[in-house]
Amino acid sequence: MTDSPGTGRCDCGAAAGPLGECVDYYYAILAEEQTDPQMYRWHTTVVCAYLLQHPARAHEKYLDTQFRLLQLYLDKGLDALLRVAAHQVARNRHGVRSGYDMAPLAEYDPLPSGSPGPFRAGFSGMPFSDGSFVTDGHAAYGRRIQTIAEATVESWRTRTA
Repeated sequence: MTDSPGTGRCDCGAAAGPLGECVDYYYAILAEEQTDPQMYRWHTTVVCAYLLQHPARAHEKYLDTQFRLLQLYLDKGLDALLRVAAHQVARNRHGVRSGYDMAPLAEYDPLPSGSPGPFRAGFSGMPFSDGSFVTDGHAAYGRRIQTIAEATVESWRTRTA
C-alpha cells in the first residue's frame, strides 16, 4: 500500500483506521474468513472491491471481470454471485482451458478507463471489536461489505480519465 507521507492516507484516499491502512484490514478480513464460513460467503466481494479500490495491487487483466462481478453482486445479490463463482470453480476442475466464462457477466458494464476515487466507503472504515469484524452479526457485516462494493462501482463509473 502506498501511503502518502505524513497524511495517514493510503493510495485509495482513505484515512488509516485503528488497525492501520486498508491492506491491514484486508488481510485481517481474509484471516478471519478462514475460521468463519458464514463470513467467507462475502470473500469474492471483498477481494474484488479491495483490488478495484487499490488497482496498483491487482493484476490489470482481471480488473474488468472483478468490476463486472461487483455489478452482478449489487444487481442480483450474494447468492447469484456465489452461483457464478461456483460455476467458474467447476469449470476449472474439469480442465476447461478457454478462460473465464464471461457469459454470466455479459450484461454488465466493462471497467472504464482511467483512475477511480475517491471512495465514499472503504476497508479502513470497517468496525473491528473484540478481535472480529462480525461482533454485531453477519448481516451487519454483509451490509458494510455491500456499502463498500457500491462505493467501488460508483467511483469507477465516475472516474477521472
